[in-house]
Amino acid sequence: MIDWMRKNRQIIARVIGSILALVLLVILIEEEGDGELFSAVRRVSIGYFLAAVAVLFISRFFSAARWHILLKSGGVEIPFTRSAMLTFTGNFSSNFLPTTIGGDVVRLTGTMQFGYDRAVCLASLVVDRLIGMAGMTLALPLGLIPVLSLDPAMLRSAVVFCFFKKGIDFFNRTLASFSIWLKKPLALFGSLLATLGNMLFIYLAIYLLLLGIDHQVDYWLVAGLYTLTYFVTLIPISINGMGVQELSMTFLLTQIGGLSSSESATIALLTRVIFILTSLPGAFSLPTILAAMNENTAVDSEKGN
Repeated sequence: MIDWMRKNRQIIARVIGSILALVLLVILIEEEGDGELFSAVRRVSIGYFLAAVAVLFISRFFSAARWHILLKSGGVEIPFTRSAMLTFTGNFSSNFLPTTIGGDVVRLTGTMQFGYDRAVCLASLVVDRLIGMAGMTLALPLGLIPVLSLDPAMLRSAVVFCFFKKGIDFFNRTLASFSIWLKKPLALFGSLLATLGNMLFIYLAIYLLLLGIDHQVDYWLVAGLYTLTYFVTLIPISINGMGVQELSMTFLLTQIGGLSSSESATIALLTRVIFILTSLPGAFSLPTILAAMNENTAVDSEKGN
């Protein structure tokens, strides 16, 4: 038992982190009463909710296009439909895998299954993640400016600059992965445009959810607050940001967006729901990829013996 806990201590820590964040979220909601949360949920317009789901689906295709551009420019002859399928599969698997890069592992396994160059595909995944973060960094001032106007004590609790520093550290660690694409600036630019499209539609989806509960928050403020939440979830203290994302969004929407705690929690929970819903197409191809991952693990174990 002790040996198992030592081997899986990171996963255990992430589970505990998610549970603690969810407990804090429940406590925050309890301060206003459960009735307020249910009241906010009942107010959600079905039309706006479905529109948010449709908009987020569009963002997923921009995300797939970002990776597809990198793969094609790296010499991988892969059709867009396959890139999109693997992207959806990675998104779906991220819902339950213990780390934020779990979906990338699934995507890599999928590309290997189809016989594509492993080294190029691995590098493309790293650059794909880096460009995604670079795009979010461009939007970071939209969230930092309103947060900087908060009370200094509240600002310290947000630890905003730690998140920004994490982005810089990530950039420094993965700069070498650009070796293939440094000579192809058009591919990098196209990939960045795709990630900006992805971001704009994610922000629009959350904006529509807010309209669905009769709250009109400035679109660019929504963009800034979600961007801050994104950087918070990069901290490896939970399973795929579970609990941490919801708590962060609730805090920011309450303190800066002008919503009540129950309304903010409703938006945070609905955001999680629509992300899960738009990842469901990936469930169809996941079993095959997971089987391939298990086979690779078994082969590696046999070699080790």
